[in-house]
Amino acid sequence: MNKPFGDFRKFVAAVVEKAKVRKGMISLLTALFVLQLYFVRELVAAELLFGLAFAVLFTIGAIIYLAGALGEQGLAFAEVGIRLISSAARRGYSGLEDFSRKSFRYPRSESAQ
Repeated sequence: MNKPFGDFRKFVAAVVEKAKVRKGMISLLTALFVLQLYFVRELVAAELLFGLAFAVLFTIGAIIYLAGALGEQGLAFAEVGIRLISSAARRGYSGLEDFSRKSFRYPRSESAQ
């Protein structure tokens, strides 16, 4: 039972003897850890900024795409309306031609003879 406790005491004694080396190593590791935390924080901030920029670009692209799609649908509706109006205009024009060919007087009226 005293064997593990004795090993632990030897380990603690070795650590105390090398306290200066340990203190320097711990300081160095702490400095590296802090720098890593700073670096990671900067990377996260940069990633958030890039994410925000890509979200803005995506939104602009989506708006442009939707405007194009709505424009195409508007042209399709306009084409249907123009076809309807053009057929009505043709019928009206042909009716007007027929009306203009007819005389205003009856053929057997007094003034026509």
